[in-house]
Parts: sequence; structure tokens; C-alpha cells
Amino acid sequence: MCALPSPCAPRTKNSCAVLASRSRGSNDFGRLLGANFKILRNIILQDDTEFVKVWSKTSKSLIAYESGRIYFDNYRCCYSSLLPKPEQLYELPKTPKTEKIEDALLCQCPLDNVLPNASEQKSCLLALTAHNWLHRLSADTGGTLQRVYLSSHLKFRSLGWDSSQETFYVKSIQSKQTTLQRQAGVDNNILMRVAVFQVFPLELVGMLEINKKVFGKTAVDVLLSQGVLAVSHSSKHVKLYSFEFIVNKFRIEKLALGQQCEINGGKGIVGDAPYGIPINIHIHECPPVLFEMSYFENGVQIGGYPWHYIYTPNHKRHRGTHHICSITDGELAENGIQDMKCDSLEADSIFFHPDDSGRIVHAGPSAINVLKIMAETGCDWKCEIVTDFSITAARDNSVIVAPQVIVTSSGRTVKRRFQLLDDDPAQETFRMVKYEDELDLLAVIDTTHTEDEGRAHLRLHDNKTGILMKRLPLKEPWDVTYSHEVYFDRDTIIHTVQEKNNTFCCHVYKMKRRPSD
Repeated sequence: MCALPSPCAPRTKNSCAVLASRSRGSNDFGRLLGANFKILRNIILQDDTEFVKVWSKTSKSLIAYESGRIYFDNYRCCYSSLLPKPEQLYELPKTPKTEKIEDALLCQCPLDNVLPNASEQKSCLLALTAHNWLHRLSADTGGTLQRVYLSSHLKFRSLGWDSSQETFYVKSIQSKQTTLQRQAGVDNNILMRVAVFQVFPLELVGMLEINKKVFGKTAVDVLLSQGVLAVSHSSKHVKLYSFEFIVNKFRIEKLALGQQCEINGGKGIVGDAPYGIPINIHIHECPPVLFEMSYFENGVQIGGYPWHYIYTPNHKRHRGTHHICSITDGELAENGIQDMKCDSLEADSIFFHPDDSGRIVHAGPSAINVLKIMAETGCDWKCEIVTDFSITAARDNSVIVAPQVIVTSSGRTVKRRFQLLDDDPAQETFRMVKYEDELDLLAVIDTTHTEDEGRAHLRLHDNKTGILMKRLPLKEPWDVTYSHEVYFDRDTIIHTVQEKNNTFCCHVYKMKRRPSD
């Protein structure tokens, strides 16, 4: 009779058994994927693992990156970064400026359901062109899978996710008052139009107009996020509305792409030129306001657990502070005013942690604080903000700035003292912080200035404790006068930078194991 192991005994895994189970397949794909990422994380954090620059490419336009794909020339040219060296996936034909791609979203294929059309199952790029066409392109070949014409009346300029990989919206530019309207004394109350779609398969939810008569004369912008329509006002005020309520109450007819339609006195095929997509959501009265807030700058963020919002009150004395309040009653949390007192050229930033832990990340030039929202025992509506951990930059307090000597007209010598900024190039400074969800690591960029040249390092911190696990150098200089973006994605580092003469460059690093001695 075999003795059973003690439930308290440490569990060990045999490598051969793990590999054998992989060869047979697994019924739990998520668990297997998680185990693979844990192995990759351990390899990356080992001392003999380094990141080597393998590729660089320049561009005359902005460079975009998402999920292993690098886009050049306004999304016309696409490279895959998943290979040992990036390779071109496709290059779309050149088009005039009137037809260039204005904005794009990458859609990853759904894993939880099988669609009847095979082309709808594949990853795609949603591309909005300057002449109001929405293209659904193959993410691997660039081939056109579907085209939708939006409108011949207003120019559509931007795309955004309402719910990531599920629902997105296309937003027009703001409608301006025409010369004829101005001469006739007619007010233009239409701010903009918004078209909302579901993906996989691509289906129309509706087209709506944002009317200032309904939402207020001071309305200046709108966005959709997590089923909430947010309307911003020039008075530094934001109001939130339920988009589900708007659709249920104000949608007069459900429309389908490619079908004949007769609505609002017009007739045509939905999504074809020149008809486009007619307005089928008529908001003739203001919906119930879910939440409203007046803010000073940077808008309002909602998240955390329990639900809270972060904002800066609309008063100059609160400049530079961030207030964390309960969304239930607006009560300021204990220790809810976060102020880094930064004396720097760039302001600090604060945001809800993207790892769904409910935490808050407050990042400044010399410190990164990860905060937790703690509910009081037996009193869920009273919360306190506590520091989970902090990451601090190495600072040399012995650095002294020589005072400037000025001689006045009377011959008197005056010494003017200067205080170092928190993001002074001579000191180690944090430039950005991002979260690598698959490896559960915080990626932090720090910069220093040595020998008349700025240098940057990518620091990898444990997401749960903040402990520094690894520090990787970037080979190219870091000039603070130009914009930079750094992406850490599994075994790849991508650094895009704006250079002189308004050119852009992309540098790609790949993980490599140093040979053992």
C-alpha cells in the first residue's frame, strides 16, 4: 500500500512529467499559458540573460506598436517583432493624403466562440481613413476584409475602445458653424457624431449626434468607456451617462451593415457610399446623469476597489494634488490627498493599476508609489489610502549648483541661488512606468546624464513587492528634448524616439542568454 504524501509537504514538479503533459496536450489552456510565462519570467530575470539590440528603422512619420506589430507610415507598413529580427508582414499601396489612415485599432481574434465566417475569426486592423472609410484589414497580410463608409457630411477622425476587443466607437471632428449659418444668425448646436460598433463580427450598434441643446452649450468633447458616455464641458466639468440606457430609449431602428435602409427621409445601403450610416439614435432629451464632477486639469478617472475616482478640484490652490474619493457618496478617503510636491518640468501622473488589483500608481520623477484602497473593518464605505510599496530613484544630495554671480549697476555683487529640479538631467529620474501583465512585472524607465549625453535603463520590478529584479541598459542616447516611448513585451524591448529634423526611429532589443564560461 502506497503512503500518501503529507498535505503540508512541499510539492515538487518533475520536468520530464511537465514536458510529457505538454506533448499530450492540456485541457486547461490558461493554466498551461500561465506556467509558460512564469518560466519566461524566470529566464528573463536570470543574471546571464541580457537584451541585445537587433534592429533599427527610421521613419518620417510617427511609429506605432501593439501586440508584436510595428506600424510605419501611418499604418501603411507593418513589421512583426515576434521573430528574432523584425520582418515585414505587408506594405499597403501608397495613397494620396486625402485617403491616408488617420487612426487604427488592433483587434485580436476571440477565443471563446467560433464565428460562422472564417475571415471574421482572424485578428484584424480597424483603419479609419481621411475620406471616411472604415477598413477591416487582415492583421497578417493587410488584405481588405470589409469596408464601411461612414458619412459624406462630417469628417471622422478618431477611433477608441468602449470595451476592449468588444465594442469601439468612431468619432467625428467638431462641427463648426458655417459662414451661411453665421450670416443667417442660425446656431449650430451639433457638436459631433459618434458611430458605435461591435467586433467579431463587425456589427453596427448605432450612430448618434451630440446636440448642445440636449447636453449643454458648454459641451466640447465626448468619449465612450465601459458602457459610459462621458461629456466634457469647457467649464472643466464632466457628466457621465449610461450608453445602454441611451440605446434602449432613443434608438429608433436597429440597422445592419449592407442592408437597404430608409430612415430620416433618406434611402440607401447602410455602410455604402455615398449613403454611409444614418443617425438611428435620436437623443431628444437629456438622459439621467450617473455622475458629474468639476475638475481643474487631467479630467476624472474611475476605478479601484471599492469604486473610487481620482481628480484635482477646480481651484488653483489644489494644483498638483490628486484627490481620491468614494464614488458612492463623494467622500474623500482618509489620506486621500496625494501630493508629491514635484518641482519639475513634467508633472507627476496618477492612474489606477491596470492589473485589476484595485491599486493606484502615483509616479513622479524621483518616486513611484503604489497605493491600496483599504476599507475599514466592518465599514465598507469608509476607506483609507495606504502605501503598498514605493520605488525611489538614486539621488546624490551632494550635488551643488554654483550660484549665479550678478553685478548690479552700483557695483554690488549679488549671488542668486538655484535649486535643482526633481527631474534635473544630472540626477537619476523616472520617465515612465508600465505594466507587463503576462510576466507580472513593472517596467520603469530611468535616465541619467553622463559625459554630455543622456542614458536610459529599463528597470524590471516585481509587481507585488516593488523589488528591483533587473536593470537593462538602452544603447541609444536619451535626449529629454524629444519624445520617447518604450514597450516591454515578453522577450522584446521596443524604443521609439523622435529625432532631429522631425524624423522618428524604432530600436528593437531581443532577449539573449550569455554563453556560460
